[in-house]
Amino acid sequence: MKIINSTINDLESIQILYNKAITYQKNKKGLPWPIIDKDLIEQEILENRQWKLIIDADIACIWMTTFSDPDIWLEKNEAPSMYIHRIAMNPKFRGKNLLSNVFDWAKSFAVQNQKKLLRLDIASINPGLITLYVKNGFKFIDIHEIGISENLPSHYHNASVCLLEMKI
Repeated sequence: MKIINSTINDLESIQILYNKAITYQKNKKGLPWPIIDKDLIEQEILENRQWKLIIDADIACIWMTTFSDPDIWLEKNEAPSMYIHRIAMNPKFRGKNLLSNVFDWAKSFAVQNQKKLLRLDIASINPGLITLYVKNGFKFIDIHEIGISENLPSHYHNASVCLLEMKI
């Protein structure tokens, strides 16, 4: 198992995993992500913010990181934090507790970048997902309503957003 940056060669695989995640979200009656724009993924790859967990030759999980998220975290964004977005698990690897590996890596990566908090959000009230993240060391912080933001994908518009963080 290894965690490395995604590459342009992974673009098609990343799109497939995001599309599978969207289908999963719909089947779970959650608030699904919109189709993730190929150009956005490509930009994140070029900025070294798109990651993958590899097991054998398979991409088991993907996610995106950033060190600033003011449109969601507002004034809390000032704290030295790393944010994780769009975690998508390959269905072949669901239920194998790989998120703990992702979060262990994320804590280490955040510390290397002088961050004190690891943060994520859920763009809906999803008790199962909140419980999963809390079991992995996150603390539920708040729920707040987001209006319309030109900087956020459509699934955040007028959504109740659950904020979670972990001190590292």
